[in-house]
Amino acid sequence: MIMQPRTGQRRRKPPMIPLTGPLRNSWDILLIIVGAFIMALTFNLFLLPNHIASGGVSGISIIVNQLLGIEPAYIQWLLNIPLFIAGVILLGRQYGMRSLVGTIVLPLFVYLTSSFPVPTTNALLAALYGGIGVGLGLGIVFRGRGSTGGLSILAQIIQKYTGFSMSFCVILTDGSVIVFAGLLLKPEQALYALISLYITSKVIDAVELGFSNSKVAYIITNDIEKMQAAILNDLDRGLTKLNGEGGYTGDERTVLMVVIGQNEASRLKTIVRSVDPDAFVIISNAQEVLGKGFKMTG
Repeated sequence: MIMQPRTGQRRRKPPMIPLTGPLRNSWDILLIIVGAFIMALTFNLFLLPNHIASGGVSGISIIVNQLLGIEPAYIQWLLNIPLFIAGVILLGRQYGMRSLVGTIVLPLFVYLTSSFPVPTTNALLAALYGGIGVGLGLGIVFRGRGSTGGLSILAQIIQKYTGFSMSFCVILTDGSVIVFAGLLLKPEQALYALISLYITSKVIDAVELGFSNSKVAYIITNDIEKMQAAILNDLDRGLTKLNGEGGYTGDERTVLMVVIGQNEASRLKTIVRSVDPDAFVIISNAQEVLGKGFKMTG
């Protein structure tokens, strides 16, 4: 495979400066704090008032609050301590410091936002928006390479030692809480919690991978040189040449791979048709693209 250095990027795009050292650490802490605030606000606006224990220590605190009337923030602080210690031991000291921030500020934000007015008492709406809010907050925290404490630490420990995706690990740990919620509270609330948990897992993946609108195109043509020149000059995109082989004929073929923005797809198809109407083109979504000419994410 022949790799060329300008796969997809606009050739005149200046390089981006990555976050490193203290600047990166400060940015991570800011992400953790912002994510924790979003989660706390979501907890008090949607989950707690509608008794939706969608997993985690927050879900446990909802169950305890309904059964014993104890303030959820206190329960969260109490349960987070042993889980934080386990995170430091198994995930490392540096990770533990980031987890400490989330472990402290999330229950604090839950306590400070507990008097905010509730926007809805519709359990289905609460499950939907609760799932979005928790997923958004957790995704931001994970991008800050941290944790909000609680069962999210356990989820990341499982991910480290099993290689499972973070969304699956969250479902595994939080699913146990939902089962107990269904048994101790009401089965209907557990069903709403499952909806919320599913949405949370999808939003986490979206936040971690990024909301990319990029596409990758594979072009097989008999006029390689002319097609290459058209893409480089008319579309102003770099490309990569891949060595391929026809499955039926066994002939060696060159495949052009180019990464484009969504708004460039129509223009690319027009260029390909003008150069070679018989060209074979595959255009698919690219979940995330990093590098020159595209947004560099954390």
